[in-house]
Amino acid sequence: MALKHVNAVVVGAGAGGGVVAKELATAGLSVVLLERGRWYSAADCRKDDLFNQRTQVLGAKFGPDEERDPRVLVDESGREMVVSPSDGGYSNNAACVGGGTFSYGAMAWRYMEKDFRMRSTYGAVEDSTLDDWPIAYSDLEPYYEKAEWEMGVSGDDSGNPFKAPRRKPLPMPPLAPNREYEVLHPAARRLGLHPFDIPMLRNTVPYNGRRACMRCRWCVGFACELSARTGTHNTVIPAALATGNCELRTGCMTREILLDSRARATGVAYFDAGGRLQEQPAGLVIVSGGAIESARLLLNSKHRLFPNGLGNRNGWVGRNLQSHSYSGANGLFEFETFDDLGPGASVAICDYNHGNPGLAGGALLANEFIRLPYQFMALVPPWISRWGSEHKDFVRTAYRRTMVVMGPVQEMPMFDARVQLDPKVKDYWGIPVARLSGTRHPHTIEVGRFIASKAEAWLKEAGAVETWKRVPSKSLSGGQHQAGTCRMGNDPQTSVVDASCRIHDVDNVYVIDASVHPTNGGFNPGLTILANAYRASGALLQAWKGKVRL
Repeated sequence: MALKHVNAVVVGAGAGGGVVAKELATAGLSVVLLERGRWYSAADCRKDDLFNQRTQVLGAKFGPDEERDPRVLVDESGREMVVSPSDGGYSNNAACVGGGTFSYGAMAWRYMEKDFRMRSTYGAVEDSTLDDWPIAYSDLEPYYEKAEWEMGVSGDDSGNPFKAPRRKPLPMPPLAPNREYEVLHPAARRLGLHPFDIPMLRNTVPYNGRRACMRCRWCVGFACELSARTGTHNTVIPAALATGNCELRTGCMTREILLDSRARATGVAYFDAGGRLQEQPAGLVIVSGGAIESARLLLNSKHRLFPNGLGNRNGWVGRNLQSHSYSGANGLFEFETFDDLGPGASVAICDYNHGNPGLAGGALLANEFIRLPYQFMALVPPWISRWGSEHKDFVRTAYRRTMVVMGPVQEMPMFDARVQLDPKVKDYWGIPVARLSGTRHPHTIEVGRFIASKAEAWLKEAGAVETWKRVPSKSLSGGQHQAGTCRMGNDPQTSVVDASCRIHDVDNVYVIDASVHPTNGGFNPGLTILANAYRASGALLQAWKGKVRL
């Protein structure tokens, strides 16, 4: 039996898709929200250090399925490998209701004004596709505010002189300082830096019917049993469902966007939870699967007018895959720095995001989230054996006396860092899988080394007696901060979607997730994804109301 036509179908119930579903449903549109994963609860996710999402080698806790969703990775030497979600090269992001917001660290950063004007600020970077966004910070600022207040953000960035202008403060105060904050904050001051409390999508007081953080160590990579950590699964998606206008269907794998003879979208074809192929007719299609899966879906949606995939007339779908090259340093102290107060990350500086001599961009620096004992074993310094009694002795003695300071380096986008369809490998449903290839830009690595040196200096000033750096490799960057593959721009020759996130060649297909970000900032992108989803939803609704109802 044919499925009922709806105004909009949204593919992906993560950060972008969750916001879009809520905004459209509350405006009165009928919406179907498709998610390939499950809707987890804390009861489904026991706090097991060995099987949480961050420990990739032991499995991707919140999906996608290990057996059903392979990818192909082509490394820098040209070697091809079929990889599963628990392999690091897979570039996994959680596949579940809430997407990455179900298990992320929840830092809630606004990008800086220069982050939207990287090409104008730094000029062309050789062999890079560095460009400006087609929107400015001022266009996004009201939507940053909406995300902060509607969903709930805590922290205090009043001590950050580098931040872009804001009209309202954050709605919740920061968590009380932990031991690392007490050590690092004054050390930053002594260096002439400007430390402040990290903004977090995390309740520090009861907010919008959800409880406050209890500060457990099992935070990043785990379900929050109190629902104190803010995601789309516990805010906007329940709000969308409450309208009665939105239906969420889980376990649904979308195969392609359906197009009529004029190449206008008529809906999507997907496999339901029982493995049956279904066609959902809709007037609007919104793609929100993340930078890898959104590009894959467009490439799999072929038509005589789009033989290389929807929106790919000029070959830009899947290009410019980027994430963040995390750089920093570890420090060993003579005194205990670990106090077992989650989430751990608490203090940051933005002194090095811009204005670094000879460098394009930079990164924030902050102390890291709590490292569980199993994870800490990967942080031993290079002069300690990787196994045996020396390794074990170091872990036992150093675990409570070590701090990590890191930052997400703003990467230089690369045309050949890309997502393609693999010609041979298919997933469980017979759909060609994503094929990932390319490398990081050399300048990204150069900036990473600079950021690592600044992290090391901060740790030494704080009292570290031994330090060792972490710098990015040349390998392709993806992972949970993946972005760039469906670039937003004014010129259809060099972008996939316009400033409203609508595909240039089709007036009823939108891509609303981090894949539209031309650059990825020197910050965790979560709040920017949410803010841009609110903005693009507004533009979509305005266009919809100005036409014959779809």
